[in-house]
Amino acid sequence: MKILGISGVLGHDASAALIIDGKIVAAAEEERFIRDKHAKNLFPVEAAKYCLNEGRLNPEDVDIVTFPYAKIPFFSKARLHYAKRYWYAPDRALDAIFNGNRRFRRNLNKTKDLMTSLNINKAEIIPVEHHLSHASSAYHLSGFKEKTAIVGIDGKGEYATTFFGYGENGKIHKIKEFYDPESLGGLYGAITEFLGFDMLDGEFKVMGMAPYGDPSLYDFSNLVSFKNGQLKVNTDLVNVIGLRRYKENGKGYYFSPKFVDMYGKKRSGDEIDLPYIHYAASIQNKLEEIALQMIDYYLGDIIRETGKICMAGGVALNVKLNQKIIDLPYVKELFVQPASGDSGTSLGAATYVSSIHDNKTNSIKKMEHVYLGPSYSSKECLDACKNHSSKPKFTKISDPAKVGAEILAAGNPLAWFQGRMEFGPRALGCRSILGDPTTPKISDKINKQIKYRERWRPFCPSILEEYAESIIGSKHPSPFMTFTFNVQPEWIKKIPEVVHEDKTIRVQVVNEKTNKVYYQLLKNFMTLKGVPVVLNTSLNRRGEPMVCSPEDALNMFFGCDLEFMIMENILVTK
Repeated sequence: MKILGISGVLGHDASAALIIDGKIVAAAEEERFIRDKHAKNLFPVEAAKYCLNEGRLNPEDVDIVTFPYAKIPFFSKARLHYAKRYWYAPDRALDAIFNGNRRFRRNLNKTKDLMTSLNINKAEIIPVEHHLSHASSAYHLSGFKEKTAIVGIDGKGEYATTFFGYGENGKIHKIKEFYDPESLGGLYGAITEFLGFDMLDGEFKVMGMAPYGDPSLYDFSNLVSFKNGQLKVNTDLVNVIGLRRYKENGKGYYFSPKFVDMYGKKRSGDEIDLPYIHYAASIQNKLEEIALQMIDYYLGDIIRETGKICMAGGVALNVKLNQKIIDLPYVKELFVQPASGDSGTSLGAATYVSSIHDNKTNSIKKMEHVYLGPSYSSKECLDACKNHSSKPKFTKISDPAKVGAEILAAGNPLAWFQGRMEFGPRALGCRSILGDPTTPKISDKINKQIKYRERWRPFCPSILEEYAESIIGSKHPSPFMTFTFNVQPEWIKKIPEVVHEDKTIRVQVVNEKTNKVYYQLLKNFMTLKGVPVVLNTSLNRRGEPMVCSPEDALNMFFGCDLEFMIMENILVTK
């Protein structure tokens, strides 16, 4: 069975994924190919072309095309709840009741257009509910065989914002959903806007800002409550639409003028300042508090039974919340889908369809890595260097892991371009900027001169598997940078450039099986510096997608103060 999943035709983070007989063959975000971050409201044309090419498929070979947006019945609680809660915007409320599947029809028509443009003319189209796609991307790829609790929390899909359920014997069972405007993801996004960042892009900045503040100074209990199993957001203040929105310079935001009256003007600029760091700390604290209450209420018994839980949805990328979940005494293991945002729903829709069309129980293979994008040969990298307008200096090298470690050990940042591009928001050793975590101020240098981003933003470490427990004090798997851990005291001074303000690190544990070259670079660096850790951040500048091709890498290299880049077996210098 050859299944092509697509997402983003009417939203953000357009992507495509290909599953053949239960195995992920390819997955990639459209933004990487077209160089437009988040690829909002665009077809994943180039991503789909890549997937077909990677799978060596002709268009007529595709059996099913699926997308993560389904028809919601007229009498569903979802549409009625939306209409009732948004009574103050009659156009939206009436639209939910009488034209509630408008966006589904547009998704369906756009999917048909995409198939026509790719000459896919024999495939069946199967829509999948947005939150079922998230749930499948977590459960079916977790590798868990036991009964598994499933959590999906994001802004919203069709109408649902939150999903609680469980997986057993390859099937997903829904326990509870909450509907817009009852949305923790939407609430966090509204505060993200108030703090001066873009919704659906800046939430991780709020999470990074939070450790600088004191959550006890501001109580955001007036924004959201969870009582007797019911979640309710205060739509006088946040998650607002229409005329209730605060407007500034012609743009409307998801918080109200009343909110501004209570908490002051909307933040702007790149510096972290008062009282906004305390607001960030408070909303992070409230997110953790409410999410943990809901998980225990709806899934506590299931988790206590087997200890297994999996998550997806944009809020699942909140690594601080994930650390709190891991720390729960009854949780044995948490799997977070590394592409938990909407880009991962193409993969989730494809896995869900695969699970219901395959007669074998749990036939979908565990997600061991995210190296699912394009790769380029050394010859292609060499040709890109020869043809680039900036005329780079380049030379062939026989051992990239050895040369790379030597460059890092000398205190230099290094652009590292190897193997297949990562799927999801995290660079995990194939499209990365690397640094020596022991070199003073190297994080400041990368922020200021290479990434051009806010100076207070933290960086993350990649750690050799055999040393991870001694550094983070945990045996919990962490291959995808989806969790933070408290750094053991003896390591805080050893790797200061990757330790955040609250003495935590968002860690990637690297093993030889999934990324041999990157693993060997860390081994070589350990030999040279005595530290089994490198600083690792994505290979891109602020506001740009992660690089995909050698040409993208060269453009980025010559647009910043990087001095060294290794692309496959080619060393590029200025």
